[in-house]
Amino acid sequence: MSAHGIHTPTLDRVSGPADLKALSDAELTALADELRRETIEVVSRTGGHLGSSLGVVELTVAIHAVFNTPLDKLIWDVGHQCYPHKILTGRRDRMLTLRQAGGLSGFTKRAESEFDPFGAAHSSTSISAALGFAVGREMGMPVGDTIAVIGDGAITAGMAYEAMNHAGHLKSRMFVILNDNDMSIAPPVGALQRYLNDIAAKGPLATLKAVAEGVEAHLPGPMREGARRARQMVTGMPGGGTLFEEFGFTYIGPVDGHDVPQLLATLRAARARATGPVLIHAVTVKGKGYAPAEGADDKYHGVAKFDVATGAQVKAKSNAPSYTSVFGQRLTEEAARDPRIVGITAAMPGGTGLDVMARRFPARVFDVGIAEQHGVTFAAGLAASGMRPFCAIYSSFLQRGYDQIVHDVALQNLPVRFAIDRAGLVGQDGATHAGAFDVAFLANLPNMTVMAAGDEAELCHMIATAAQHDAGPIAFRYPRGEGLGVEMPERGQVLEIGKGRVLRQGREVALLSFGAHLGEVQAAADLLEAEGLSVTVADARFAKPLDHALIDALVEGHQAIITVEQGSTGGFGALVLHYLAGAGLLERGRAIRTMVLPDRFIDQASPAQMYEWAGLQAADIAGMARRALRREAEPRGLRLV
Repeated sequence: MSAHGIHTPTLDRVSGPADLKALSDAELTALADELRRETIEVVSRTGGHLGSSLGVVELTVAIHAVFNTPLDKLIWDVGHQCYPHKILTGRRDRMLTLRQAGGLSGFTKRAESEFDPFGAAHSSTSISAALGFAVGREMGMPVGDTIAVIGDGAITAGMAYEAMNHAGHLKSRMFVILNDNDMSIAPPVGALQRYLNDIAAKGPLATLKAVAEGVEAHLPGPMREGARRARQMVTGMPGGGTLFEEFGFTYIGPVDGHDVPQLLATLRAARARATGPVLIHAVTVKGKGYAPAEGADDKYHGVAKFDVATGAQVKAKSNAPSYTSVFGQRLTEEAARDPRIVGITAAMPGGTGLDVMARRFPARVFDVGIAEQHGVTFAAGLAASGMRPFCAIYSSFLQRGYDQIVHDVALQNLPVRFAIDRAGLVGQDGATHAGAFDVAFLANLPNMTVMAAGDEAELCHMIATAAQHDAGPIAFRYPRGEGLGVEMPERGQVLEIGKGRVLRQGREVALLSFGAHLGEVQAAADLLEAEGLSVTVADARFAKPLDHALIDALVEGHQAIITVEQGSTGGFGALVLHYLAGAGLLERGRAIRTMVLPDRFIDQASPAQMYEWAGLQAADIAGMARRALRREAEPRGLRLV
C-alpha cells in the first residue's frame, strides 16, 4: 500500500531500477499503471509538472527495465517529466518534498542522485550531453550505454540538430528516444513538427522501409525504379529514409509509447543490435491516463495542488494582477494603437502573456518554438524593416540568445524591445529558472537601455516607453507573481529615458531601489523611520543610462546610500559604484553599500524564503542601513543556506 493510500502492490516491490529486471512484461505493465496513479497523487499534493510526467510513465518503466542504470546514463531533456523516474530510483519516500525548500528538485539534478547523471531544466541539451558520455566511454571512462529522452518540442531547437549532426559524424553508439506527444508547453510549431506528424501518420517506417527494400530487390529494373519513387513519397526523404537517417542515425518507429510490451521489445532489440547512434520515435499522449490533463492543452503542464477527483486546481486568491497579465493586456492595448507592434515568443505564449495579444491580433504574434537565438535575430530583422518588435522571453531563457543580442541587435543599434519576465528569484523551479543575470549581461552593451519595473503601474509606463523608443534596443524586467496592488493608470506614460523618481524624502540614509524589490525597500524604510531615522526612498527605474543627477543628490544629501536589486553582482549596484568612482564621489565620506543576490545558486523554495536566504528582506535592508550609519555592529559570519 502506498503511503498515499493507493493500492500499489507491484510498485511496493521496487526499491530501485534493478528490481525491474525480475518482473515479467505483464508485471511491468501493471507497474506502469500503479506508477501513473502514484504520480497523480503526489502532484495533486505538491503541484508541479504533471502532464509531461504522465506522458512518459511507460517509457520510464521500459528504459529502466531494459538498460542498466546508473551505469547506463539516462538523460531527460528539460527534466520536468522526471517524476516517475524519481519514484523508481529510490526517491519515492521523498516525493512529497518535491519543489519544496530542502526537498527534491522538480528537475533532474546531479547532486540529488546517481541516477541523474546530468542536470537539466532548459531544453534541447540532452543529445549533446549523451554524446559526451558516449565519447567518454570510448575513451575509457566507466560509462555504459547513453540514452537521451527528448520531446518533439525540444527537438525543434537548433542545438538538438547540432548534436545529432555531430553524433552521426562520430558514429558513437548512443540512443535517442523521441517522446512525440505533439505538445511541449504550448503546441510545437513549424515545419519540423509537421514532419513528425507526417511520420506518425504514415505508420511504422522502419518496418515499411525494410519490406519495401526487400520487394524492390526482386523487381525488374523499370519496376524497381517506380517502387523506389513510391517509397520516397511515403518516407519523405530522397534516399527513402527519414530526416534522422540522413543525420546518420538508425531510425526505429514510430512505436506506441504507452504499450509496455512493444516498448520493451523495441528497446531490447535496439540495445542488442546497435553499433552507432539510434533514434527511437515513440508517440505518446501528454497527460496520459488522467482525463483532466489529457484534455487540457497546456493547462496541466505545470499545475498547482489539485483535487484528483475533479482536476480542480487550488490556487491562492489574487490580491493584485500578476505582472505577466499586466504585460499581456497593456501590450495588446499598445498594439491596438500601433500596427507596427508585433510580439515574439519562444514557445511560451501563455507563460509570457503574449497569448492575450495573439487572440486579438493573431497575425502579429510569432511563436518561434524553442529557438531563442532565432527569435532574437528574427526580432532584429523585424526592427530593421521598420516594425516595433517586443521579444518576450523569461530572463533565464534570454541567456540562450545572448550572442544574437550582442551581434544582431546591439551592434546594429536596432530597436528591439525585450520584455524580460521572471526576473529575480522565481520560487519552486529553483536556480535553473532564476532571473539573476540579465541586468549584468545587458547593461554592459553599447546602445542598450535597461529598465526595471518597481511595481505593476511602473510596468505599464515601461511598456509605453519601449513602444515609442526607436533610438536603439531597450529592455525592461519584471518578476513572476502578483504586483503590489498599486493604483493602475488608464494608460502608460512614456518615461524620460535615464530618469528615476523619489518616493519619499529624508536626510540621513537613502535607499535606492532598482526593480521589483521596491515594496521590500519601502518596508525597510518604515522600519527605520519607526526608529527615528530619516529615510529617502528612490526608484532608479533605469540601470542604463543611470540618473546621474539623482545619484549626485542622494550622495550630497545623505550620510549613507544603499542600492537594492533582485540581481547578481555586476548589475545595477556595480554600475552605480562605477559612476561614483569615475565622478570622484567616493571620496565624500559617505557610506555606500550595494545589496545584490549572493554569489551562489539558490535552490527551490518560496520566493520569500529564497530572498530571506539571499539576505534581501526588509529587515536585512534596514540592518544594512544601520550598519552603514554605524548604528549596528557588522555581522561576524556569513549567512548560510
